[in-house]
Amino acid sequence: MRVLLRRAENDGWRYDRPVWNIDADGVGHAVYRVRTPDRSYSLVAFAHDLPDELRSDRVIAEAWDSTFALFDGEPTEADIARLRDNVPRQEAGRVSGSELTLSRANRSVRLFGHVVDSLAAGHQPDPAQIERVGYLMRTTAVYGSAKFGLSDREAVADRAELSPPFQAEMLTVWLIRAFTVDVVEHLARARSDKAVDLDPAMRRRLGVGNSTGLGMAPFLINHPVLIHHWFQAREEALARVRSAPLDADKWTRFLTAFRRARETVASWLTEHPYQVQKLAALDEDLTRLGDRLARTEVSARDWDTLWTWGEEELSMEGQELLLSLVLEPYGELVDDLVHDLAADEAAAFALDGRQTVGALLDSIRRNYGWALRIDWALPDNQARIWYTSEEKLEPRLGERFEEPLEPYEQTLGPARDIAALTDVLAAWPLDTKVAEVLLAAPEHRHTVRRVQMVARHPFGEVRDNTLGAEMMPIDLLRAKLSFFGATCFDPRSDRWVRITMFQGAPFPQELGRVPMDEWMYGA
Repeated sequence: MRVLLRRAENDGWRYDRPVWNIDADGVGHAVYRVRTPDRSYSLVAFAHDLPDELRSDRVIAEAWDSTFALFDGEPTEADIARLRDNVPRQEAGRVSGSELTLSRANRSVRLFGHVVDSLAAGHQPDPAQIERVGYLMRTTAVYGSAKFGLSDREAVADRAELSPPFQAEMLTVWLIRAFTVDVVEHLARARSDKAVDLDPAMRRRLGVGNSTGLGMAPFLINHPVLIHHWFQAREEALARVRSAPLDADKWTRFLTAFRRARETVASWLTEHPYQVQKLAALDEDLTRLGDRLARTEVSARDWDTLWTWGEEELSMEGQELLLSLVLEPYGELVDDLVHDLAADEAAAFALDGRQTVGALLDSIRRNYGWALRIDWALPDNQARIWYTSEEKLEPRLGERFEEPLEPYEQTLGPARDIAALTDVLAAWPLDTKVAEVLLAAPEHRHTVRRVQMVARHPFGEVRDNTLGAEMMPIDLLRAKLSFFGATCFDPRSDRWVRITMFQGAPFPQELGRVPMDEWMYGA
């Protein structure tokens, strides 16, 4: 999210809304256009009249309050007519290579009506309700990368503004956010002559909600090279800051970010026991960190000492937040790492059949010792099974010993696959070429490829048993969502989570007029 907005400001993107055909009931379509130095992108938004009983977070829903497509360029009337026939149907419709993303969103039952009623009555909505919910609409999917006929990533990956991962998807959500506010103000004006617009500061406290389920978890397993690039950038950023000199200005900016982070964390609400426990630990960490900062002598302040203390004293939640905070004052030192976030996964896909069994086993012991220590004879260590639903072609997680799902199992258990490969390799002479082994046992090709990838990309593996009874898919979801820039994690179970995106960020029309890099922690 921040990569996108920083580029939008630095490159002078221009924004307008050339089409607004929404009636007094909030039904119709609109077009939001962004012009970069080289080309244009247009969010085509369709607003619908959805009965309350049809509103659902589930990916299997078939109707939504609003549906969207990000068009590559500026759509003609014929394009809009084509999209009107297909986008509201989402998966059941057909889009083309002219569309980069497909999305849908539902209104917040708690907040949308309250904001419309308040604005129509001539006053601002209750700030406490704004903070409690944080969004007017919640997306249940933002599809891209050739799904349902959309443009393939390779067709646009060489464009500077889309070369970092997920920039088209983030642009879609940012423009959806503008649409959600425009709709409530429009409905308020349609209802009353004394209607007012949202206060700009309150408007910025509204993000876009998102409901994310299991579909995101396999992504981290299936893209080890890309994930390596993400975490390597994270580690490189931290290493740069730990060795950077600390001056009074940087320290002040860090303390400001810390204060805002405490306020932001205090506003998170969740009822899920797992996340309640994590937030409680984070609250304790922030108190401990605050005490540490208050008693630190100026002469003793340096980032490496602070980080080393955090590793020893804070929970994982606290460590991750501290890492984010120490990066905040050092944009000029770490922002260039955006160029390292993308990866040429095809170049790393080739399998080296010339490698010997001995060399492959050495690599397994070096990078997968944790997997070899798992006792696969214990049912709890392979209790789960990943499969794909027939109806929606979405990843699902079942219970291996309770459901007849093994014929449909997906290869999403790298640790078990590594153990099986190791057993096979043990029967071959160490100087045997891997190609010879795979001719006899081709079912292990994907595992050999993974071992060879991870040998070159050590941050690419999820070092945990993704089939174990104790595995929490929510941790995988949070890992990926954190790189997006999501906040306010509110798990609804261990398999899907609600988040907020772009809360506090400038709107398109505010580029260059509000602080760009201070919004993440509630500026």
